[in-house]
Amino acid sequence: MKAIVLAAGVGSRLGALTQRTPKCLLPVGGRPLLDYWFDSLQQAGVSEVLINLHHQADQVRDYLAQRKSEMHTETLFEPELLGSAGTIRKAWDFVAREENFFIVYADNFSRVNLSNPLAFHRAKGNPVLTLVAYPTDEPQRCGILELDADGRVISFEEKPQQPRSSFANSGIHVASSGLHDYLPVNRPSDLGFHVLPRLVGKMFGYVTDEYIQDIGTLETYDRVQRLFAGGST
Repeated sequence: MKAIVLAAGVGSRLGALTQRTPKCLLPVGGRPLLDYWFDSLQQAGVSEVLINLHHQADQVRDYLAQRKSEMHTETLFEPELLGSAGTIRKAWDFVAREENFFIVYADNFSRVNLSNPLAFHRAKGNPVLTLVAYPTDEPQRCGILELDADGRVISFEEKPQQPRSSFANSGIHVASSGLHDYLPVNRPSDLGFHVLPRLVGKMFGYVTDEYIQDIGTLETYDRVQRLFAGGST
């Protein structure tokens, strides 16, 4: 199985922390954030990963060269950011023959057992996309999905002023090959704004209470650091 890991973000809201260090390599409990993602993906059966690069790309390349892993890793350098959907379209040859594959945002910290949303996705008949969702008390800051009794997404809105639910998109997705038909040709393009609203009724939401935290601000990064100071998984 394969995964696309989106890791090219600059992380400007983290100020000085990301001026010299790419966001995906910020340490949590003494380990780079990417370490946790690669461990989780490998445990879910992923053997090949494509990771996109932009800010401080050489540091990520050095990390990948030094990290011992059974997973094969490829990189996609973006001189200009393509956006999440733009990256997936650009990298489509990497996953074109896959029945299912993961798409994850590397700037989130997650302790989700990825085997579970994968099993959920397959049990639902391999829909175009399954979003891993979690309850949030800050829905205005997230992509918010509304679900029916079967787990089908019946509405999706990025950072809504009037949220219809409290289920936030975690940035963890299980995708099927049909996703290609919904990826815009124009770049940059974004999953949350340009793709997911078009998939309402065609995608599902897997809700979990496992730990998920967007590391978007100094406050949230500090929160993760304090909870996982010892590198606990």
